[in-house]
Amino acid sequence: MAKVEFKPGNMLYPLPAVLVSVADQQGNDNLFTVAWTGTVCSDPAMVSISVRPERYSYHMIRETGEFVINLTTEKLAYATDFCGVRSGRDIDKWKELGLTKLASKVVKAPRLLESPVNIECKVEQVIPLGTHDLFLARVVAVSVDDAYMDERGTFHLESAKPIVYSHGTYFTMGEPLGKFGFSVKKKK
Repeated sequence: MAKVEFKPGNMLYPLPAVLVSVADQQGNDNLFTVAWTGTVCSDPAMVSISVRPERYSYHMIRETGEFVINLTTEKLAYATDFCGVRSGRDIDKWKELGLTKLASKVVKAPRLLESPVNIECKVEQVIPLGTHDLFLARVVAVSVDDAYMDERGTFHLESAKPIVYSHGTYFTMGEPLGKFGFSVKKKK
């Protein structure tokens, strides 16, 4: 097997493709797609998103210090792509796509009702990185769709059919290969 060398770049794929909802101080809101997002700490629960300063939603996050990460699914694939290629400067994406705003529990930005998981965030730090600024944020509330809860109170995100983004393409998740620790579990 041979390796082909690429120029240094972002080849950490797949990534979650999420819809981020934001609002400004005047009550305007928007929904936009972010693939550069991730978990950065479990205690306290923190996440990050990277956003270009010229994006319409950027000023809303800077102004309020808040946003909501809404996980995406197969059913939301079209909306996920649409919200990444259309600007909120030109169109009301919520209305155009028939998506439902739901008041958040802690932040002013709305949650996306159609998303199986909504992660409300408050920005703790903004780090300018070049083409993007990284918003490092504390998770202040999480809500999940009860349709994916079982009788024991376990949440089954896999049943929602989440999607990921890999080098310009959206994909569904594949079959499970094993649960955490399966490689060291003693055989019966």
